[in-house]
Amino acid sequence: DYVVVKMIPDNRLPPRHLHSVHTGKTFAVIKWESPYDSPDQDMLYAVAVKDLVRKTDKIYKVKTRNSTVEYTIKKLEPGGKYHVIVQLGNMSKESSMKINTVPLSAPDALKIITENDHILLFWKSLALKESNFNESRGYEIHMFDSLMNMTAYLGNTTENFFKVSNLKIGHNYSFTVQARCLYSGQMCGEPATLLYDELGTGEDSSASKTGRSTDVAAIVVPVLFLLLVTLGIGFVVLYMRHRRLQNSFTAFANSHYSSRLGSAIFSSGDDLGDEDDEAPMITGFSDDVPMVIA
Repeated sequence: DYVVVKMIPDNRLPPRHLHSVHTGKTFAVIKWESPYDSPDQDMLYAVAVKDLVRKTDKIYKVKTRNSTVEYTIKKLEPGGKYHVIVQLGNMSKESSMKINTVPLSAPDALKIITENDHILLFWKSLALKESNFNESRGYEIHMFDSLMNMTAYLGNTTENFFKVSNLKIGHNYSFTVQARCLYSGQMCGEPATLLYDELGTGEDSSASKTGRSTDVAAIVVPVLFLLLVTLGIGFVVLYMRHRRLQNSFTAFANSHYSSRLGSAIFSSGDDLGDEDDEAPMITGFSDDVPMVIA
């Protein structure tokens, strides 16, 4: 025996498994499931988006029969904070979550130029890579003194440079430049950071390493070149001396070579003298000449 039981759908239940799929700078993709499986009719959802920074609300309506619903919330602000509530249109129980959008990127190519009594910070316009950034918003600059362990707000500007004065000798500073924060510092861009050493060279760590490696290469390469040239000259001198000695020895040996004996004849140093130079060389005795001994 068996019995078929059909459950009555409860439209007072909240949507299930509400979560964020992807979050960008100006949008967020959220996803949830229906209060019960396999709805047999279209279901109307109310998606309320509360801006926690601006203190404003927006409500969107979504009508679908799918068990799994994916919805994209648009026209959000970079670096914003939002509270999202999803419920059925009959104001049933709700599901909620919080979303933080991606902030604006940090300015590129932050550099320092050192002047006599001040420095100048330079960077590329953020509008070149951020379509959501308006130059009228401007940038704000902060400075951290590592010796004093203190951060100071230097000001803001709509230009792509900023002048910093009254720096103390022997102090190390870190400068940050970012899109100006809105609504009491709650919506800011990502900061670009640059280290400024106590010598006032004003360069980041990567630039310092590159500069130092370039200086070392400028010294090492000429020294190695001079060593190679010196070694080459030394080899040439040794080779020439070897050739000169070899030629001298060959000429000396040829001058003392006897074609009759087939060998070179050398005399000892004791037999050398002015008188012996004119004397004929005795090469031997013939067998038919008698030897007379007195």
